[in-house]
Amino acid sequence: MGEEIPAGRIAELEATAREIRRDIIRMTAAAGSGQPGGSLSVTDLLTALLFEELRIDPKNPDAPDRDRLVLSKGHAAPALYAALSHRGYLPPEELLTLRQFGSRLQGFVDRRHLPFVEASTGGLGQGIGMAVGMALDARLAGRSSRIYAVIGDGECQAGPTWEALMAGGHFRLSNLVVLLDRNGLETEGSTESILGIEPITDKFRAFRYHTLEIDGHDFRQILGALAEARRTTDVPTAIVARTVKGKGVSFMEGKSAWHGKAPSRAEAEQALRELESPSGGSPR
Repeated sequence: MGEEIPAGRIAELEATAREIRRDIIRMTAAAGSGQPGGSLSVTDLLTALLFEELRIDPKNPDAPDRDRLVLSKGHAAPALYAALSHRGYLPPEELLTLRQFGSRLQGFVDRRHLPFVEASTGGLGQGIGMAVGMALDARLAGRSSRIYAVIGDGECQAGPTWEALMAGGHFRLSNLVVLLDRNGLETEGSTESILGIEPITDKFRAFRYHTLEIDGHDFRQILGALAEARRTTDVPTAIVARTVKGKGVSFMEGKSAWHGKAPSRAEAEQALRELESPSGGSPR
């Protein structure tokens, strides 16, 4: 996975991710609800995809040959909304309307109101199924589009996830990349105590995926894995990204309680102060 990436570019991506995390805190605090933990854990993956990997254009969001991003873990909507805003798809002032009556920014991503969102997701296993369908459609239509699906580890406890993954492997959809945000926690505790999914990398390989395991907060590793996925032309790729729930905020990191709880005003202020620092709330 060793492509040389300029240090300056890595620093730019880290700074963008930090601003996205600050937006997540502002959004969920203003709404008084939301799911910050998994949004913070997936931020670096979304930043790498939207700002470096995907062939997309905010001025031409419906280009037929565009790459497609499906956030199958749709509860991480705040991270996607914030990233799309920084990428030029959403006005920044709209972010603070998250979960408000009449807002386009619902708690789970909804394509009906945001046409540049590729799929309405949130039900476990639904997004990955749509992503597999998109990848197969692109192949049959002869389009060069690549499809990227971001799934959650709690989602890997759901049967439809594996039905979809089995199809992706069976049809050898080399234009499909599945990124697992493996933060190890869900609403009520750890995935392994509730319904264990390990050995997850072995499972992806058994389903015929070229499988990589990385630190999901290290941009060199993320971009290197995405580059290796592009070079893989015979099977789909699965990237198991080991992440930290609540990444960047000391009192949220590694705490399942922050799966679906918004910060108070005082907590938000503390989190925003911590996120001013390149290291966030704790050392990597």
